Amino acid sequence: MALSPEQRSARLALAKEVAREAGALALGYFERLSTLAVEFKHGGQDVVSIADREVEVLIRARIAEAFPEDGVLGEEDGLVEGASGVLWVVDPIDGTSPFLNGLSHWCVSIAVAVDGEAEIGVIYSPVNDEFFAGAKGLGAFLNDAPIAVAPTRAIEDGLLGFGSNHRIPPEDVGRFVTALLEAGGMFYRNGSGALMLAYVACGRLVGYYEQHINSWDCLAGLCLIQEAGGWHNDFLAGEGMLQGNRVAAGAPQMKAGLVALLERVGASTETIV
Repeated sequence: MALSPEQRSARLALAKEVAREAGALALGYFERLSTLAVEFKHGGQDVVSIADREVEVLIRARIAEAFPEDGVLGEEDGLVEGASGVLWVVDPIDGTSPFLNGLSHWCVSIAVAVDGEAEIGVIYSPVNDEFFAGAKGLGAFLNDAPIAVAPTRAIEDGLLGFGSNHRIPPEDVGRFVTALLEAGGMFYRNGSGALMLAYVACGRLVGYYEQHINSWDCLAGLCLIQEAGGWHNDFLAGEGMLQGNRVAAGAPQMKAGLVALLERVGASTETIV
């Protein structure tokens, strides 16, 4: 199925409204960090707080109230399947580590997917009050102004967003960064994959690469990039929605450069070319 214009418009409106509500709730927690209880998921860098949990509860409740037949996949509480064929994919606070360390690089990320395609993407950065929103066929916007990917810059003269985590062998991270620097490029990392993808959509970064990322971290950003004139790999191939996948995205003219980097480090380019 595909969303009708009316169905898409209604869900986009809700996604925007809920993202602002969720951002306000998260910002309240951010302003009193010393009171938060923090848990470690799988290691010292993989953390979750009461803020993450409560913000996701808010998002899920608002979706269930407006569209009870829709499914929801969230970072904290997993998958609740729906009957409509529509799946909301949410990260209540993407960039929890920066969040808990008092840094501004975190955001609320909400995507709406239908038949393996993200049709709506909303990313809200409350500290900076930057609101990114896009929907299939409607373009992408930052604070209601149209945005587009970088029109001319490539690997050699732009910043490439780069994500890494402890699921990836350190030597793989090192090889890619070395190849990027040797090619004349430079990496940028702020701890939030969603926010870096939004920066690609508005032309601040020329592209983004991460060897493995979860769908709730990237799906909204990929929708934004698509609507901003960019490209991305088939992230949802295989079990990407539930198990995560590699992500590569950017302005059209830097695709060849990124493929060359991956070939240089012996990584597969199967889902990119």
